[in-house]
Amino acid sequence: MTPFSKATDAAAVAAGRVELFAALLGARGDARVAASAGGQIHQPSRSAPRVQFNVPREPLHDAAVRDLAWLLLSPDLLRPQLPLGALASPFDTARELQATADWLYALDAMPDPLHRDLTATRITRLGRYAERLLGWFLQHGPAARLVAAGVALRHAGVTLGECDFLVESREGARLHWELAVKCYLHAGSTSSASDCPPARLADYVGPNLKDRFDLKLAHLLNHQLPLSARDEFSSTGYAGAWTPQMLVKGWLFYRYGESPAGAPELGPSHGRGWWVTRSEWPAFALAHARTWRALPRLEWLAPRLTMRREQSEAAAASYVDAPTLAAQTANHVGPVMVAAFVEGDAGELIERSRGFIVADEWPGQATRYAQQ
Repeated sequence: MTPFSKATDAAAVAAGRVELFAALLGARGDARVAASAGGQIHQPSRSAPRVQFNVPREPLHDAAVRDLAWLLLSPDLLRPQLPLGALASPFDTARELQATADWLYALDAMPDPLHRDLTATRITRLGRYAERLLGWFLQHGPAARLVAAGVALRHAGVTLGECDFLVESREGARLHWELAVKCYLHAGSTSSASDCPPARLADYVGPNLKDRFDLKLAHLLNHQLPLSARDEFSSTGYAGAWTPQMLVKGWLFYRYGESPAGAPELGPSHGRGWWVTRSEWPAFALAHARTWRALPRLEWLAPRLTMRREQSEAAAASYVDAPTLAAQTANHVGPVMVAAFVEGDAGELIERSRGFIVADEWPGQATRYAQQ
Protein backbone atom coordinates (compact mmCIF):
# COMPACT_ATOMS: atom_id res chain seq x y z
CA MET A 1 0.00 0.00 0.00
CA THR A 2 1.29 3.44 -0.84
CA PRO A 3 2.05 5.62 2.20
CA PHE A 4 -0.62 8.09 3.22
CA SER A 5 0.37 11.75 3.44
CA LYS A 6 -1.15 14.73 5.20
CA ALA A 7 -2.05 16.09 1.76
CA THR A 8 -4.70 13.39 1.33
CA ASP A 9 -7.96 15.31 1.32
CA ALA A 10 -11.69 14.73 1.62
CA ALA A 11 -11.96 13.66 -2.02
CA ALA A 12 -9.58 10.75 -1.41
CA VAL A 13 -11.60 9.69 1.63
CA ALA A 14 -14.82 9.89 -0.41
CA ALA A 15 -13.35 7.73 -3.16
CA GLY A 16 -12.02 5.26 -0.60
CA ARG A 17 -15.41 4.98 1.08
CA VAL A 18 -16.98 3.91 -2.22
CA GLU A 19 -14.28 1.29 -2.80
CA LEU A 20 -14.32 -0.11 0.73
CA PHE A 21 -18.12 -0.03 0.96
CA ALA A 22 -18.32 -2.29 -2.08
CA ALA A 23 -15.58 -4.59 -0.79
CA LEU A 24 -16.72 -4.95 2.81
CA LEU A 25 -20.45 -5.26 2.12
CA GLY A 26 -20.43 -6.80 -1.36
CA ALA A 27 -21.31 -4.74 -4.43
CA ARG A 28 -23.88 -7.08 -5.94
CA GLY A 29 -26.82 -6.23 -3.69
CA ASP A 30 -26.26 -2.49 -3.71
CA ALA A 31 -25.76 -2.22 -7.48
CA ARG A 32 -28.89 -4.24 -8.14
CA VAL A 33 -30.94 -2.14 -5.73
CA ALA A 34 -30.08 1.05 -7.59
CA ALA A 35 -30.71 -0.54 -10.95
CA SER A 36 -34.06 -1.98 -9.91
CA ALA A 37 -35.24 1.45 -8.81
CA GLY A 38 -34.12 3.11 -12.00
CA GLY A 39 -31.35 4.96 -10.22
CA GLN A 40 -27.72 5.49 -11.00
CA ILE A 41 -24.68 4.67 -8.93
CA HIS A 42 -22.84 7.91 -8.20
CA GLN A 43 -19.10 7.54 -8.69
CA PRO A 44 -16.50 9.91 -7.28
CA SER A 45 -14.72 12.26 -9.62
CA ARG A 46 -11.84 10.78 -11.55
CA SER A 47 -9.82 13.79 -10.52
CA ALA A 48 -10.00 12.71 -6.87
CA PRO A 49 -6.59 11.91 -5.35
CA ARG A 50 -5.73 8.27 -5.95
CA VAL A 51 -4.91 6.31 -2.80
CA GLN A 52 -4.30 2.59 -2.90
CA PHE A 53 -6.29 0.82 -0.20
CA ASN A 54 -5.84 -2.68 1.14
CA VAL A 55 -9.16 -4.21 0.14
CA PRO A 56 -10.28 -7.55 1.63
CA ARG A 57 -11.02 -10.38 -0.77
CA GLU A 58 -14.25 -11.35 0.96
CA PRO A 59 -17.07 -9.24 2.39
CA LEU A 60 -17.87 -9.07 6.07
CA HIS A 61 -20.11 -11.88 7.31
CA ASP A 62 -21.29 -11.03 10.83
CA ALA A 63 -24.62 -9.20 10.68
CA ALA A 64 -23.85 -6.66 13.42
CA VAL A 65 -20.41 -5.88 11.99
CA ARG A 66 -21.94 -5.45 8.53
CA ASP A 67 -24.50 -3.06 10.01
CA LEU A 68 -21.71 -1.05 11.65
CA ALA A 69 -19.72 -0.95 8.41
CA TRP A 70 -22.83 0.21 6.54
CA LEU A 71 -23.39 2.96 9.10
CA LEU A 72 -19.83 4.22 8.64
CA LEU A 73 -19.36 3.76 4.89
CA SER A 74 -22.75 3.99 3.19
CA PRO A 75 -23.64 7.11 1.16
CA ASP A 76 -25.32 9.96 3.01
CA LEU A 77 -29.02 10.45 2.36
CA LEU A 78 -28.56 14.22 2.21
CA ARG A 79 -26.23 16.78 0.72
CA PRO A 80 -24.73 19.30 3.18
CA GLN A 81 -27.40 21.75 4.38
CA LEU A 82 -25.20 24.73 5.17
CA PRO A 83 -24.58 26.72 7.20
CA LEU A 84 -25.72 24.54 10.10
CA GLY A 85 -26.26 21.14 8.50
CA ALA A 86 -22.71 20.04 7.68
CA LEU A 87 -22.24 16.31 7.15
CA ALA A 88 -20.34 14.26 9.70
CA SER A 89 -17.53 12.00 8.53
CA PRO A 90 -16.16 9.27 10.80
CA PHE A 91 -12.79 9.64 9.05
CA ASP A 92 -10.57 12.70 8.66
CA THR A 93 -7.93 11.02 6.53
CA ALA A 94 -7.41 8.07 4.23
CA ARG A 95 -5.16 6.57 6.90
CA GLU A 96 -8.05 6.55 9.36
CA LEU A 97 -10.33 5.07 6.71
CA GLN A 98 -7.91 2.23 6.03
CA ALA A 99 -7.40 1.64 9.74
CA THR A 100 -11.18 1.45 10.18
CA ALA A 101 -11.53 -1.09 7.36
CA ASP A 102 -8.80 -3.24 8.96
CA TRP A 103 -10.47 -2.87 12.36
CA LEU A 104 -13.86 -3.92 10.96
CA TYR A 105 -12.35 -6.97 9.30
CA ALA A 106 -10.70 -7.99 12.59
CA LEU A 107 -13.97 -7.41 14.45
CA ASP A 108 -15.77 -9.62 11.93
CA ALA A 109 -13.44 -12.45 12.88
CA MET A 110 -14.09 -11.95 16.63
CA PRO A 111 -17.44 -10.16 17.05
CA ASP A 112 -18.33 -11.45 20.54
CA PRO A 113 -17.48 -8.20 22.41
CA LEU A 114 -19.79 -6.24 20.11
CA HIS A 115 -22.52 -8.85 20.49
CA ARG A 116 -22.28 -8.71 24.30
CA ASP A 117 -22.60 -4.93 24.25
CA LEU A 118 -25.65 -5.04 21.98
CA THR A 119 -27.42 -7.67 24.07
CA ALA A 120 -26.67 -6.02 27.44
CA THR A 121 -29.97 -4.14 27.14
CA ARG A 122 -33.00 -4.92 25.01
CA ILE A 123 -33.06 -2.91 21.78
CA THR A 124 -36.29 -2.57 19.84
CA ARG A 125 -35.89 0.70 17.90
CA LEU A 126 -33.77 0.93 14.77
CA GLY A 127 -32.44 4.35 15.78
CA ARG A 128 -31.32 3.05 19.16
CA TYR A 129 -29.59 0.09 17.50
CA ALA A 130 -27.70 2.47 15.21
CA GLU A 131 -26.70 4.64 18.18
CA ARG A 132 -25.28 1.63 19.99
CA LEU A 133 -23.29 0.60 16.93
CA LEU A 134 -21.86 4.08 16.40
CA GLY A 135 -21.11 4.44 20.10
CA TRP A 136 -19.16 1.17 20.00
CA PHE A 137 -17.08 2.43 17.10
CA LEU A 138 -16.34 5.75 18.81
CA GLN A 139 -15.26 3.93 21.97
CA HIS A 140 -13.19 1.17 20.39
CA GLY A 141 -12.41 2.17 16.80
CA PRO A 142 -9.27 3.79 15.35
CA ALA A 143 -10.71 7.16 14.30
CA ALA A 144 -12.84 9.76 16.12
CA ARG A 145 -13.10 9.43 19.92
CA LEU A 146 -16.28 9.51 22.00
CA VAL A 147 -16.46 12.31 24.58
CA ALA A 148 -20.08 11.74 25.65
CA ALA A 149 -23.32 10.24 24.34
CA GLY A 150 -26.94 11.10 25.03
CA VAL A 151 -26.16 14.44 26.67
CA ALA A 152 -29.47 15.84 27.95
CA LEU A 153 -29.88 19.59 28.04
CA ARG A 154 -32.23 20.80 30.78
CA HIS A 155 -33.36 24.22 31.94
CA ALA A 156 -35.61 24.97 34.92
CA GLY A 157 -36.49 21.29 35.20
CA VAL A 158 -37.51 21.01 31.56
CA THR A 159 -35.59 18.83 29.09
CA LEU A 160 -34.85 20.96 26.04
CA GLY A 161 -33.30 18.16 24.02
CA GLU A 162 -30.52 15.60 23.89
CA CYS A 163 -27.28 15.65 21.92
CA ASP A 164 -26.60 12.26 20.39
CA PHE A 165 -22.79 12.36 20.46
CA LEU A 166 -20.00 14.70 21.48
CA VAL A 167 -16.89 13.61 19.60
CA GLU A 168 -13.25 14.61 19.31
CA SER A 169 -11.49 13.86 16.04
CA ARG A 170 -7.89 12.68 15.83
CA GLU A 171 -7.09 16.16 14.53
CA GLY A 172 -8.51 17.70 17.72
CA ALA A 173 -11.83 19.01 16.35
CA ARG A 174 -14.67 19.07 18.89
CA LEU A 175 -17.82 17.86 17.15
CA HIS A 176 -21.50 17.54 18.03
CA TRP A 177 -23.02 14.73 15.96
CA GLU A 178 -26.70 14.07 15.42
CA LEU A 179 -27.46 10.61 14.02
CA ALA A 180 -30.58 9.68 12.07
CA VAL A 181 -31.32 6.44 10.23
CA LYS A 182 -34.40 6.66 8.05
CA CYS A 183 -36.34 4.66 5.46
CA TYR A 184 -38.72 6.77 3.38
CA LEU A 185 -40.92 5.88 0.43
CA HIS A 186 -41.37 8.31 -2.45
CA ALA A 187 -45.01 9.29 -2.80
CA GLY A 188 -44.75 12.31 -5.10
CA SER A 189 -45.38 12.81 -8.77
CA THR A 190 -43.25 10.90 -11.26
CA SER A 191 -44.35 12.89 -14.30
CA SER A 192 -41.70 14.61 -16.42
CA ALA A 193 -44.17 17.18 -17.78
CA SER A 194 -43.04 20.79 -17.66
CA ASP A 195 -46.01 21.75 -15.50
CA CYS A 196 -45.24 19.04 -12.94
CA PRO A 197 -44.34 20.48 -9.52
CA PRO A 198 -40.62 20.24 -8.62
CA ALA A 199 -39.40 17.36 -6.49
CA ARG A 200 -39.84 17.97 -2.77
CA LEU A 201 -38.38 16.39 0.32
CA ALA A 202 -41.97 16.24 1.63
CA ASP A 203 -42.69 13.58 -1.01
CA TYR A 204 -40.61 11.09 1.00
CA VAL A 205 -42.83 9.60 3.71
CA GLY A 206 -42.41 7.00 6.42
CA PRO A 207 -44.00 3.62 5.70
CA ASN A 208 -46.62 4.11 8.42
CA LEU A 209 -47.31 7.72 7.34
CA LYS A 210 -46.22 9.18 10.67
CA ASP A 211 -42.98 10.75 9.50
CA ARG A 212 -41.80 12.84 6.55
CA PHE A 213 -38.29 13.68 5.40
CA ASP A 214 -38.84 17.44 5.26
CA LEU A 215 -40.11 17.46 8.84
CA LYS A 216 -37.18 15.37 10.05
CA LEU A 217 -34.65 17.65 8.38
CA ALA A 218 -36.33 20.75 9.81
CA HIS A 219 -36.15 19.23 13.30
CA LEU A 220 -32.45 18.47 12.85
CA LEU A 221 -31.59 21.95 11.58
CA ASN A 222 -33.84 24.00 13.84
CA HIS A 223 -33.73 22.04 17.09
CA GLN A 224 -31.19 19.22 17.41
CA LEU A 225 -28.06 20.70 15.83
CA PRO A 226 -28.28 24.09 17.63
CA LEU A 227 -28.48 22.46 21.10
CA SER A 228 -24.74 22.51 21.79
CA ALA A 229 -24.54 26.25 21.01
CA ARG A 230 -27.19 27.27 23.56
CA ASP A 231 -26.11 29.19 26.66
CA GLU A 232 -27.61 26.48 28.87
CA PHE A 233 -25.27 23.85 27.43
CA SER A 234 -22.51 24.82 29.86
CA SER A 235 -24.63 23.23 32.60
CA THR A 236 -24.07 19.78 31.07
CA GLY A 237 -20.39 19.82 32.02
CA TYR A 238 -19.31 19.89 28.37
CA ALA A 239 -19.00 23.62 27.84
CA GLY A 240 -17.06 24.99 24.93
CA ALA A 241 -17.38 25.39 21.20
CA TRP A 242 -18.77 22.31 19.46
CA THR A 243 -19.16 22.10 15.69
CA PRO A 244 -22.59 20.61 14.84
CA GLN A 245 -22.73 17.94 12.14
CA MET A 246 -25.35 15.43 11.05
CA LEU A 247 -24.98 11.79 10.07
CA VAL A 248 -28.14 10.88 8.14
CA LYS A 249 -28.16 7.36 6.71
CA GLY A 250 -30.82 5.06 5.35
CA TRP A 251 -32.70 4.01 2.23
CA LEU A 252 -35.17 5.73 -0.07
CA PHE A 253 -37.73 3.59 -1.87
CA TYR A 254 -39.30 4.38 -5.24
CA ARG A 255 -42.30 2.79 -6.92
CA TYR A 256 -40.91 0.02 -9.08
CA GLY A 257 -40.33 1.08 -12.67
CA GLU A 258 -40.50 4.80 -11.94
CA SER A 259 -37.55 7.22 -11.89
CA PRO A 260 -38.66 10.53 -10.37
CA ALA A 261 -36.36 13.50 -10.16
CA GLY A 262 -34.77 13.64 -6.74
CA ALA A 263 -35.32 16.51 -4.34
CA PRO A 264 -32.35 18.92 -4.40
CA GLU A 265 -31.47 18.18 -0.77
CA LEU A 266 -30.79 14.49 -1.47
CA GLY A 267 -27.35 12.95 -1.72
CA PRO A 268 -26.72 11.77 -5.29
CA SER A 269 -25.69 8.23 -4.34
CA HIS A 270 -28.22 7.47 -1.60
CA GLY A 271 -29.28 3.88 -1.05
CA ARG A 272 -32.31 2.96 -3.17
CA GLY A 273 -35.01 0.35 -3.05
CA TRP A 274 -38.45 -0.17 -4.57
CA TRP A 275 -42.05 -0.45 -3.45
CA VAL A 276 -45.04 -2.25 -4.98
CA THR A 277 -48.66 -2.71 -4.01
CA ARG A 278 -50.04 -6.08 -2.98
CA SER A 279 -51.87 -6.44 -6.28
CA GLU A 280 -48.63 -5.72 -8.14
CA TRP A 281 -46.57 -8.10 -6.00
CA PRO A 282 -47.19 -11.48 -7.72
CA ALA A 283 -46.06 -10.39 -11.20
CA PHE A 284 -43.20 -8.28 -9.85
CA ALA A 285 -41.86 -11.03 -7.58
CA LEU A 286 -42.10 -13.72 -10.26
CA ALA A 287 -39.90 -11.69 -12.60
CA HIS A 288 -37.49 -10.54 -9.91
CA ALA A 289 -36.31 -13.46 -7.74
CA ARG A 290 -37.12 -16.94 -6.47
CA THR A 291 -36.04 -16.51 -2.85
CA TRP A 292 -37.50 -13.90 -0.50
CA ARG A 293 -37.51 -12.97 3.16
CA ALA A 294 -39.36 -10.42 5.28
CA LEU A 295 -36.88 -8.17 7.09
CA PRO A 296 -37.53 -7.32 10.75
CA ARG A 297 -36.94 -3.66 11.62
CA LEU A 298 -33.53 -4.26 13.19
CA GLU A 299 -32.35 -5.73 9.86
CA TRP A 300 -33.06 -2.57 7.86
CA LEU A 301 -29.45 -1.31 7.80
CA ALA A 302 -26.88 -3.24 5.73
CA PRO A 303 -27.71 -5.55 2.82
CA ARG A 304 -28.12 -9.02 4.28
CA LEU A 305 -25.71 -11.88 3.66
CA THR A 306 -26.23 -15.32 5.19
CA MET A 307 -23.98 -18.35 5.15
CA ARG A 308 -26.19 -21.42 4.81
CA ARG A 309 -23.91 -23.56 6.96
CA GLU A 310 -24.32 -21.12 9.87
CA GLN A 311 -28.12 -20.96 9.70
CA SER A 312 -30.40 -22.46 12.28
CA GLU A 313 -33.33 -24.51 11.03
CA ALA A 314 -35.73 -21.71 11.96
CA ALA A 315 -33.66 -19.09 10.15
CA ALA A 316 -33.42 -21.23 7.02
CA ALA A 317 -37.20 -21.61 7.02
CA SER A 318 -37.64 -17.81 6.80
CA TYR A 319 -36.37 -17.83 3.20
CA VAL A 320 -39.40 -18.60 1.07
CA ASP A 321 -40.87 -18.17 -2.38
CA ALA A 322 -42.99 -15.18 -3.32
CA PRO A 323 -46.47 -16.76 -2.82
CA THR A 324 -45.45 -18.00 0.63
CA LEU A 325 -44.13 -14.58 1.58
CA ALA A 326 -47.37 -12.96 0.43
CA ALA A 327 -49.37 -15.38 2.59
CA GLN A 328 -47.09 -14.85 5.60
CA THR A 329 -47.48 -11.07 5.45
CA ALA A 330 -51.11 -10.85 4.35
CA ASN A 331 -52.36 -9.79 7.80
CA HIS A 332 -49.46 -7.51 8.59
CA VAL A 333 -50.52 -4.02 9.63
CA GLY A 334 -48.79 -1.48 7.42
CA PRO A 335 -46.11 -1.86 4.73
CA VAL A 336 -43.68 -4.77 4.98
CA MET A 337 -40.00 -4.57 4.05
CA VAL A 338 -38.82 -7.62 2.13
CA ALA A 339 -35.58 -8.60 0.42
CA ALA A 340 -34.81 -10.71 -2.64
CA PHE A 341 -31.88 -13.11 -2.42
CA VAL A 342 -29.61 -14.92 -4.85
CA GLU A 343 -27.18 -17.72 -4.10
CA GLY A 344 -23.47 -16.94 -4.19
CA ASP A 345 -20.60 -19.11 -5.37
CA ALA A 346 -20.00 -20.44 -1.84
CA GLY A 347 -23.66 -21.26 -1.28
CA GLU A 348 -24.31 -18.10 0.69
CA LEU A 349 -27.53 -16.13 0.30
CA ILE A 350 -26.86 -12.57 -0.90
CA GLU A 351 -29.40 -9.78 -0.84
CA ARG A 352 -30.16 -8.73 -4.40
CA SER A 353 -32.53 -5.87 -3.59
CA ARG A 354 -35.01 -4.70 -0.98
CA GLY A 355 -38.34 -2.98 -0.98
CA PHE A 356 -41.76 -2.59 0.58
CA ILE A 357 -45.04 -4.33 -0.13
CA VAL A 358 -47.81 -1.81 0.58
CA ALA A 359 -51.59 -2.06 0.65
CA ASP A 360 -53.40 -1.15 -2.56
CA GLU A 361 -54.87 1.94 -0.91
CA TRP A 362 -51.52 3.09 0.53
CA PRO A 363 -50.35 5.17 -2.50
CA GLY A 364 -53.36 7.47 -2.29
CA GLN A 365 -53.00 7.84 1.47
CA ALA A 366 -49.29 8.56 1.12
CA THR A 367 -49.83 11.22 -1.53
CA ARG A 368 -52.34 13.02 0.67
CA TYR A 369 -49.96 12.86 3.66
CA ALA A 370 -47.11 14.25 1.54
CA GLN A 371 -49.27 17.20 0.53
CA GLN A 372 -50.37 18.18 4.02
